[in-house]
Amino acid sequence: MEPQNYLGIYLSKDTATVVCLGSQGRDGNVLGCFSVSVEEQEEQNQQVLANLIARGCAERELKFSEVAVALDCAMFMQHNVHSEFSEPKQIAATIRFDTEEALAADVTDVAIAFEITSSDQAGSSLTVFTAQRKILSDVLLSLQQYNIDPVTIEPDVNCLSRFIRQNISLPEDLRPFFCALSLRNGYFVVPADEKQGAQKASAVRTFLVGPTQTRTELLAREVSVTIALVETGEAINCLKVFDSTGSVNYQQLGEKLGIEASGIDWLQSAGTEPAALADCADPVDFAIAYGAALAHLEKAQSINFRNDFMPYQGKKLRLQKALKLAAISVTILALAVGVYFQSQLLKTNKDRSERRKRLEADYSAVMFGKPPPAKSNPVKKLAAELRRIKKESGPGDKESVSARLTLVLEAFNKCAVQTKLNIDSVTITSKSIRIVGDTPSLANTLKLRKALVETKLGNLQENLQPKGGRHSFSITISPKK
Repeated sequence: MEPQNYLGIYLSKDTATVVCLGSQGRDGNVLGCFSVSVEEQEEQNQQVLANLIARGCAERELKFSEVAVALDCAMFMQHNVHSEFSEPKQIAATIRFDTEEALAADVTDVAIAFEITSSDQAGSSLTVFTAQRKILSDVLLSLQQYNIDPVTIEPDVNCLSRFIRQNISLPEDLRPFFCALSLRNGYFVVPADEKQGAQKASAVRTFLVGPTQTRTELLAREVSVTIALVETGEAINCLKVFDSTGSVNYQQLGEKLGIEASGIDWLQSAGTEPAALADCADPVDFAIAYGAALAHLEKAQSINFRNDFMPYQGKKLRLQKALKLAAISVTILALAVGVYFQSQLLKTNKDRSERRKRLEADYSAVMFGKPPPAKSNPVKKLAAELRRIKKESGPGDKESVSARLTLVLEAFNKCAVQTKLNIDSVTITSKSIRIVGDTPSLANTLKLRKALVETKLGNLQENLQPKGGRHSFSITISPKK
């Protein structure tokens, strides 16, 4: 697993400064830093510069997990824009229209990043940064060619402001105005008033510094302009300057501005030894790259050009997307398998139902009729009928009826098993005996008839006919006179 180190790159058109911080980057754990330039190269472009950066990291064996880029102020523009909204999501959805209206220019080929400087009921004041998409594309594609994929691409002044917030602390009674002068750029940072909380952000401004300009006079002029442009809650009472050349006359500058002006050793405040800057071209460039490497401390920051152009697709996001895709694929596969087996089951049940219907229609003629009721008992029925007859018949008929019924029972018992006899009813009167039932076939019915004839109860009259796969009969026995 790669160590949790963070690489910050301050990138301009022809130079780059790289700082690698350890996992304790907040405490100034600088693992390595260096600067590279394409001025002496045959080809001077971002691809060559990216190659020099990758080579420098390899030579110093710098290992890192995340990369952040600070873009030089010559590669972007800064604007003040007003939005009618105060919610960040609403501002992000309308920032392109607000910027286009404020600039009165087409922003189709421009990437936009913004920061909310203040909010109230009337809306929000925004600091908007714009950069050409082609510039960002060249930077990103060149770095990605060497497996360097920055999580963020921010304005250099924003990274410098982060460096100041993390490493410099002053007494609470001071309202400082920070200024940094590199060999070619100047930066102003007015820290936010902590009393105003998250509703107020640090005010920032950049300007160019010529090699022949007198820095004290330039700084006096630019400070006055910046103070007039920046809205601050309280009056600024001191100016803290870091000049990489050390040529600013602070006493003269303080007299011109009417406030205290002094230098400040930012590198000492950050706990960085001078020997660590041996390979860096400019201490201010080092501070900017250092601030870029601290971007991982502010996951909610919005001044990131990659949010608008070529959003970051690093290992973590690619892994998350791969897991989501795998989960969706497994779900679809499970649904497909379930639908397949369900369709097979429905098809089997349908075939079984159709086959049953065909069998019932084709073989009903040779199938037996309905089986006798499970609780059917002809003997019990006859006994019950005998009791009923004895109860209803007169005293003179009891012996004759009982005798006839006994003979009928004997005939039934004689052939019931062989004929599979089913008796529906037996009606015995003084004049006749009527038996209704069925057997499996005519031959079985004739066996029953033969048994009844052998009782010599009288003359038999029968009505025989097939019915429901069985042979139904109705036999009437008339006693002999």
